[in-house]
Amino acid sequence: MSINPNLKAVAESSKYLTKPARLPLAVVGLLLSAQVSAFLPTPSSVVEDEPLLANTAIKDKMIAADAIAPTPISSESLVVASARNPSATLSLATKASSATTLIADAQNNSANLAAEQLLATWRQQAATQNLAQHKTWRRLLYFLDDKKGLFGKAKNQSTIDDPSFFLTSNGHKDSAAELDATLAALAKQITTPNQAAAATNDSVICRFPARVNWLAEQLDIDKLSLQADCPELKEWMAMLAPEQLSIMFAEEYLDNPISAFAHTLLRIDSKASAADFTKINHAYALNDTVDGDPDDPFVLYTIKSVSGAYDNRIEIDPYPEKLAKYLKDDERDTWTYRLDLTPAEVQQIIAHVWETKNLEIPYYFTTDNCASEILRLIDVVRPQQSLLSQLPYVVVPADVVNLLNDENLLASSRYTPADSSVRQAQLNQAQLSAKLGYTTLSKDELNNIKSETVNSASSMSADEQTLPILPIATADNNPLDRHRLQRAHIGVGQRGDNNYIELGVRAGFHDTLDRPSGYPQFFDLEGLKASLRVYDTEDDDANNDRVELQNLTLFRGRSFNPDNAAKKGQTWGASIEATQINDGSQQDGAAHLVGSATFEYGKSWVFGQPPAMTVDADASKLTGEMPQQLCYTLATGMLQGGRGINKGFRIGAGINAGCRYQLNNRLRLQAQLQLPYWYHGDSSLSEVQANYWQPISTIGVQYDIDKNQALRMNASYDWQDRVEDNEDIQLSYMRYF
Repeated sequence: MSINPNLKAVAESSKYLTKPARLPLAVVGLLLSAQVSAFLPTPSSVVEDEPLLANTAIKDKMIAADAIAPTPISSESLVVASARNPSATLSLATKASSATTLIADAQNNSANLAAEQLLATWRQQAATQNLAQHKTWRRLLYFLDDKKGLFGKAKNQSTIDDPSFFLTSNGHKDSAAELDATLAALAKQITTPNQAAAATNDSVICRFPARVNWLAEQLDIDKLSLQADCPELKEWMAMLAPEQLSIMFAEEYLDNPISAFAHTLLRIDSKASAADFTKINHAYALNDTVDGDPDDPFVLYTIKSVSGAYDNRIEIDPYPEKLAKYLKDDERDTWTYRLDLTPAEVQQIIAHVWETKNLEIPYYFTTDNCASEILRLIDVVRPQQSLLSQLPYVVVPADVVNLLNDENLLASSRYTPADSSVRQAQLNQAQLSAKLGYTTLSKDELNNIKSETVNSASSMSADEQTLPILPIATADNNPLDRHRLQRAHIGVGQRGDNNYIELGVRAGFHDTLDRPSGYPQFFDLEGLKASLRVYDTEDDDANNDRVELQNLTLFRGRSFNPDNAAKKGQTWGASIEATQINDGSQQDGAAHLVGSATFEYGKSWVFGQPPAMTVDADASKLTGEMPQQLCYTLATGMLQGGRGINKGFRIGAGINAGCRYQLNNRLRLQAQLQLPYWYHGDSSLSEVQANYWQPISTIGVQYDIDKNQALRMNASYDWQDRVEDNEDIQLSYMRYF
């Protein structure tokens, strides 16, 4: 069967229509004969005799010829044709317009065919590799399959339900549907003529660069075909210029309850700041925090932060601006750890941040917070490690830093002292010089060194753009050196004439007798602590034959800012707990479990020698730590209530005074005297006291066996003579885990 040469040429050339720039010139020359009538005056017989065009073969031939060789109609041809036959001009113009439309349609049809063929190939590859269920793909879509948590959505559903984050309406529930939609959009963008030049900020390449990068690697897509004009993305990436990522840890800060558990953020280094750590003006901070309402009362703010009623907020600020907040405003030492990531992994993490930075994602203070977000980002580029799944339900920054260290993801560390630590180093030096007789030190000079107003000493330069090298010794607060967050203990003791065994557990964090390395000096914060006593049952006394909840602490903490140190702030404390007490209002009354709330406010002082200064090959370095001994006096207000207590409640006020002494690196001692005055309300019974003093003295000693094991002895004596079982002494084995 013979084939029309022109139609054959159409078939042969159609495969080039997806790339018009490659249209063979030879085909154009071959078909010029079919287009010669477009350049010559049209005979009047042809123009006037329209039925001639009804001949199907001739019409098809002309359409095919026009589609293949879209030669433009020159103005000279139109003039000649118009002179010979005015109606020819309209015919030629109409013919040119039709040819252009037919060309565009043919190109689009061919491009759609090419897109479908490309998509079919990708679908087959994706199905073979099961990419829809790949950890990385699901993590890019915020399917947190292996994350533990008490709050949040089901594992088969994305944490994000914002429609702008998905290309399909059910993408937040179906990772396979979202994968197919992404591949379809990508295939269309690659194969549509001039699509790369026409691409905007709304294209799939511009909106989801991390997804596209990962798919390109998995499907072996040529990166050159993914070029697109994304002005907003390019401007953002040029601003950050990401070369290296580090995790910055700001130590715990009790004076702001939201920061009591420390904080972490990512430092984004450009080439300049990666090469020189001190050039912070070339770095940016990526900070994930709660987008809370500052007008909400503190209690409501806390409840919303814990329960996910607030969204998170991703802040990207110049690094000096963010660092100054911690070093200057909060006066918190920081540690910076360079993450052992490849340049490609750094770029992929930042590309993923671009995809998610403006989304509304629930913030959960204990589970989805500043620390967990850093692990989630690393999990995107390191799917084999599954960092999030290795954390407990409650995520705290120190645990994240230690996990990254255990996984060999920390390449180096740098200590940056807070402004108060720099002033403390100067104060230590001045006091040492005065003690040795080198200089004299007046009270005014002492106060000037301590004053943040008078003394502008800082780890940051005067313009807050760089970090000058200071002779400050590294403090003993590196979170990598601390004991584990949780603690359990088993103890044997005696209360009055009764022996007991005590079992206890603490979810966190640290008290002043715990091993201090890795924590801020004198850090004192405990949460979710409980202890249970099993009393000896050898005699027949019913009070001895019992299992007793000794204590259940929701929160207990003290913030020490010594008056004679360089730290600013006040000394205060607070607690909410249930505990066993004997109210002392009745003679030989039995112990009762009561709910108790306490607030303390007062003064504290440090004394003795600060930790020894370090000496290296070049020069000695000052220590910015305070002396290790501490004393305090706190005015105290208390409210207790319970069924066993006289009249069901008592109100107390008094003084708590104590000292904590560091005997050596392993041994610490703390003694305290409580002087509360209690009031129950008037009583008509002569044997019941309505108000009374009830002094209690306590002493505690801890010896560290190693980093995560210790022995502790606690003893107390109740000086109220109406109280049964005045003395209580216990020896415990402590295990941190």
